[in-house]
Amino acid sequence: MKRRKSVLQDRSSKEYRCKRLFRNNWSGWLLMLPGLILFTFFVWAPLAQNIVMSFCDVKGFTIEGFNFFENYKRVFSDPMFVKALSNTFQYIFWSIIIGFLLPIFLGLLLSEVVHFKGLFRLGIYFPSIASGMAVAIMWSYLFDPNPGAVLNQLLTALGLPVSQFLSNQSLTIPLIVITMTWRGAGATVLIYLSALQNIDNSQYEAARMDGAGMWSRIRYVTLPHIAPTIRMLFILQIISVFQVFYEPLVMTGGGPDGASVSLLLLSYKYFFDSMDAGASAAVGVILSVIIISLTVVYLKLSNPKKEKK
Repeated sequence: MKRRKSVLQDRSSKEYRCKRLFRNNWSGWLLMLPGLILFTFFVWAPLAQNIVMSFCDVKGFTIEGFNFFENYKRVFSDPMFVKALSNTFQYIFWSIIIGFLLPIFLGLLLSEVVHFKGLFRLGIYFPSIASGMAVAIMWSYLFDPNPGAVLNQLLTALGLPVSQFLSNQSLTIPLIVITMTWRGAGATVLIYLSALQNIDNSQYEAARMDGAGMWSRIRYVTLPHIAPTIRMLFILQIISVFQVFYEPLVMTGGGPDGASVSLLLLSYKYFFDSMDAGASAAVGVILSVIIISLTVVYLKLSNPKKEKK
């Protein structure tokens, strides 16, 4: 009887707190309402429709009936899906080698700058304000394999052989990652710089007094303090790389021979090239499951475990 009363009291207290939360913050809810409506209309509704379409036989946008897992079977049996999945992991590998380590190095370097620090910050961040499509088009001109292209002319002037650049299957993904890094590294560098500036200088002074050199200070003082930031940005970068789309679309069209096609670009090609909305939706669901799984990992890493009492 006492247990039943406590359960009823807990329920009533929760209902009271919910009512009080809405009553005391009704103006905030009204401000959020337009955003929630737009978010539901443009995000949740298309997402639900995409999930339904992935289990259906679709002609254009018309659902003609359920086919259960047939779309997924066709996708998994398609060699291009295996290629796109492999390419996506190559994007992740090169983004870690190029796009993840470079901002850490630039953040450490910029934190040691004394003069013109604001100018250097502006210069590093400036590419981030450019349109992603414009950046992809600009770098596609630079990496054009034509002998008369910009970089090939420079190589010729230096007496070096011309390069195939984006036409070379082994260079395509690294060059696209360089493009992505050039545009996105500036914002990441500023995040690292902010974390570095929060380190107490007295710890560096104590390390110097103990005879620690530059590398020892970086290893035992700097890196432990910015480790949470590194961990967070590492997971977020992997999640963002899984969504790479317009860079390979604009720079290579997914070629040569599918060497740069990503999962999101494959979903686009299924629909607009093959008019196969069911397979396109299935790839989108698979990609969503991967990203949600990575998000769960991120949340587990970002939330410290509660100490046991």
